Amino acid sequence: MRKLINDRGLVTDGWISIEPTDIEVLEKVYKKDIREGEERLMLAVLESAVEDFQKYVLARKPRGKKLFQEAEEWFLERDNDELFSFKNICDTLQLHPDYVRKGLLRWKEAKLKTLSVEGHHQGRTSTRIPTSAPVD
Repeated sequence: MRKLINDRGLVTDGWISIEPTDIEVLEKVYKKDIREGEERLMLAVLESAVEDFQKYVLARKPRGKKLFQEAEEWFLERDNDELFSFKNICDTLQLHPDYVRKGLLRWKEAKLKTLSVEGHHQGRTSTRIPTSAPVD
């Protein structure tokens, strides 16, 4: 339990000592613990979606493609007011959803561009000209 300094409560040895009849202090502690738990869960959901987005952006297998697509759709969805929607999680964690979206889409674009350049270089045949005549 976290330390609480309040004129109605006393912290001793790291434990909160509260007047048992003071419901207001108990409610504050309880609500704070719940809010912090909800925020940790929301952060875990966001981290999982970012991980799937980045891990599976170049996926070739159906499962990876599906995980990437679900994460991308979740990030791009704008009209969802559910508790664990991307927008609601960002609002709760005080993140700007459009800023996060733009960053993820830029990252994706750069990753796909890198793949395209690498694929282009791998597909070329060697045009190197020998610098010396072969020795027999």
